[in-house]
Amino acid sequence: MELDWNILSPQERLSLELRRMYEAEGFRQYRMSRFEEYGFYQENRRFLSGEPALTFTDLDGRLKALKPDVTLSIAKHANAGSYYYLENVYRPGRNHRGFQEIRQMGLERIGDLDAGSVAQVVALACRSLSAAGTRPALEVGHMGYVTGLLDALEIPRHLRGRLLRRVRDKNTHELSALTGLSDTRDLEVLCALDGDWETVFPAAEALAKNDVMRGALRELETLYADLSGRNEKPVTLRMNLSLANDLDYYNGLVLQGFLEGIPRPVLRGGQYDPLASRFHEGVKAIGFALYLDELELVTQSGRAGMLSVALPKGRLGDKVYQLLQSVGYGSPENYADTRKLVVENPDAGIRYFLVKPSDVAIYVERGAADVGIVGKDILEEKRPDVYELLDTGLGKCRMCVAGLPDGLDVSGRPLRVATKFVRIAKRHFASRGQDIDIIKLHGSIELAPLLGLSDVIVDIVETGTTLKENNLSVLEEFMPISARLIANRSAYQFKRGAVDALTEKLREVTQT
Repeated sequence: MELDWNILSPQERLSLELRRMYEAEGFRQYRMSRFEEYGFYQENRRFLSGEPALTFTDLDGRLKALKPDVTLSIAKHANAGSYYYLENVYRPGRNHRGFQEIRQMGLERIGDLDAGSVAQVVALACRSLSAAGTRPALEVGHMGYVTGLLDALEIPRHLRGRLLRRVRDKNTHELSALTGLSDTRDLEVLCALDGDWETVFPAAEALAKNDVMRGALRELETLYADLSGRNEKPVTLRMNLSLANDLDYYNGLVLQGFLEGIPRPVLRGGQYDPLASRFHEGVKAIGFALYLDELELVTQSGRAGMLSVALPKGRLGDKVYQLLQSVGYGSPENYADTRKLVVENPDAGIRYFLVKPSDVAIYVERGAADVGIVGKDILEEKRPDVYELLDTGLGKCRMCVAGLPDGLDVSGRPLRVATKFVRIAKRHFASRGQDIDIIKLHGSIELAPLLGLSDVIVDIVETGTTLKENNLSVLEEFMPISARLIANRSAYQFKRGAVDALTEKLREVTQT
């Protein structure tokens, strides 16, 4: 009797199809326990991106944790070979609101890797995307190329993690402030090495400064030749050398896959020799994970061919709209005079909707909007997974520590800090090694030091008039703030031309 596929959920049908595909290529299923010794994750926490594990005490008193990562467990327990898995992991939810159970299907190849075995894994990533949804796109980068450039530019190691975040986010406007380099053109070129293979590869060759970078390009060239010779379902294959992931984890190829209509990457992976060799000396490994839960997050950000823009309400939104109107992206309807929630200009291929400034990044990250304009304060506080394409220069102000003149002069206890920017405040004082007691407030923050609720505040300061009127002053200024153009990572894949056109027009008028 044949199985009636109609009784299966889309996830179940996909997992069966992928299982058949992987086994036909010589991979065998690897099953593992839901939990590990907590000490194992503590010893290897640098491979877990700082995520806490969900722990419990076993009947024998040992502390254990529900697994936050599949690859780490396979790297520890598996012998050399080719494996696939269908497993759940347990990680903090987005915005750290409790833990989530995340379903993954993927594969790992552990042992001696040659060009053919690497190409097989990447080809299976392509075929997995094709099976999972429409208009699949796979980005391929190489950590060797990135680290080779950082070595050539003599970037200090303590800056590299933060620098790679800016490269990955295409945040070229903050490169010099972070590195102290007087000339950041090479890093800016790295951020732009993202597109079709035939265009990006020559530009990457021109930038290559050492044998490490050239070696990475030879690996990519061999891979592309192999993939081009295979008879695969159509997948848009892009080279993205700004796809810079964790330096402790990846050392070779890195992969990221997208499907149209799904706001976040649905596939991630790469070559992770540093992790594999931690458990088996000299071993190499490559793999990827397909996030099955992400496949259910289909969004409709706008009509076909239209770019959907989230604007912040208020004075900043008015300034942003005037700027957009000045470069040909106005709307026949004045959005300020209508009660409509969405206004659009089909001729310009754009539509707008107004949201609270603090919500812009949420709409963009989750794919309800393709692009948006948002303050740097919100980006630093919420850390959304978006591209930061341009500093518009609008809404300039600064993040400050403020209070009475002796507000910072405390000893013998933590500094009491009132703010609505909790994460920003914690990071700032942690960088100084100062212990603080955070008091989260939502309004009239200037009252806190006046009434003895706090020693200082951390807040945005534009003119400083309110502080002066209350006998407060700026004690430290530590972050410039202005409105930034951000883009959804998936929308950037599938509406690249429209996003780039908008970005360049705004760049012309804001940087002249």
